[in-house]
Formats: sequence, C-alpha cells, structure tokens
Amino acid sequence: MTVHMQKEIDNVKTKLLNLCAAVEKSLCLAVQAIKDRDSNIAKSVIDNDTEIDLMEVDLEEECLKILALHQPVAIDLRFLVTALKINNDLERIGDLAVNIAERGEYLITQPAIDFPFDLDAMAQKTQWMLTESLDALVDMDAQRAHQVCNADDDVDLMHKQAYIKIQDSIVRNPKQIQVYINLVSVSRQLERIADHTTNIAEDVIYMVEGRIVRHKAQYKK
Repeated sequence: MTVHMQKEIDNVKTKLLNLCAAVEKSLCLAVQAIKDRDSNIAKSVIDNDTEIDLMEVDLEEECLKILALHQPVAIDLRFLVTALKINNDLERIGDLAVNIAERGEYLITQPAIDFPFDLDAMAQKTQWMLTESLDALVDMDAQRAHQVCNADDDVDLMHKQAYIKIQDSIVRNPKQIQVYINLVSVSRQLERIADHTTNIAEDVIYMVEGRIVRHKAQYKK
C-alpha cells in the first residue's frame, strides 16, 4: 500500500467514525425527546438530518475515489466495500431517528398517557445494539458483532409484544387512537433501526473474517 493511499483510507476511517457518532447521538436524542416531552430536542434531531446526509455523501465519494484511483486489494478492498455498506445503513438509521423525533413532536402536543409497552427497554436494547456494532467496527471485533446479530430477535419480539399491547389499548380507549398509532410507529422505527444495526454487524464480520454472514444460523459463535 502506498503512503498516499494509507492516508486516504485513514481519512475514510475518520469520516466513518464521525458519521457513527452523529447517528448515535440522533437516536439517543430522538428517544429522549419522547421520554422528556421536549419539542426542542425533537426539532434538533430533525434539523441535524441534513448534516448527516452530507456526511454520508462525502464518505461515499471518498470511498469511490480510492477505489477508482488506487484499485485496492485484500483487506483494504474489504474495508472500503464495508465502509460503503455501513455508510448507507448509518444514513438510514439517521432517517429513522428523524421519524421517531417527528412522532415525538406529535405526542408532545397530546395529553400524556402511560405507554402500553416498555419504550425504555426497547430503546435501550436498540441503542445497545448500535453502540456495540460501532464498537465492534472500531475494535475489529467479530465476536462482538456476532452478539449484536443474535440480539436482533430480542428487539423483534419486543416490537411484536408492543403491537399487541397497543392494539388492546386502542380497543379500551379508542379516542386516543392517533396517539397509539404514533406509538406503534415509534416501536416500528426502533425495530427497523435494530435491523440496520444487524446489517452493520454483519458487515463487520465480513471485514474481519472475510466471509458473508446473512443467515441467523451462522450468527452464534
């Protein structure tokens, strides 16, 4: 590897970590906005989405430039392919965080109700998956990435349980149907974030081990 290409790859790593930090912050703030009923926090998440989009485009351009100019091979090629895929998943997680914040903006305008499902537990699990997948990326830790993949079933189950409980709440209190519909949406966004986080973990496994893992039977190590 040339010194010039190494510097460019290091620059990609820095940009990727900056995007990771921005997306992780957006998710945490989006959940906090709902829990604290804070419209200012929700608005900050929505307003920050443009910056995340720009970071995503900039990172993609950097990766494509290196691929075109240097034609890397082996681990360097795997890293750039992985970075491109993770870049896309991070941007989508940022969009989903915005969706949560938008649901929060609506919920804040309505009278407070007791959530029929454990939003804290679901949000914490999803945030844990995101943090662990990003730590696995930084540390090149395939074992940690496998653990993230295994945790996806937990969030799926939480979403199914939330859906059932919200259905029951609508039957008991149909006047609050719009509130409950927004809560279903929040649960769904968290479940989708967990899916994208699993994608990131799978890409880390590919980068470290050089093998494609897309089937749950292969997760457990």
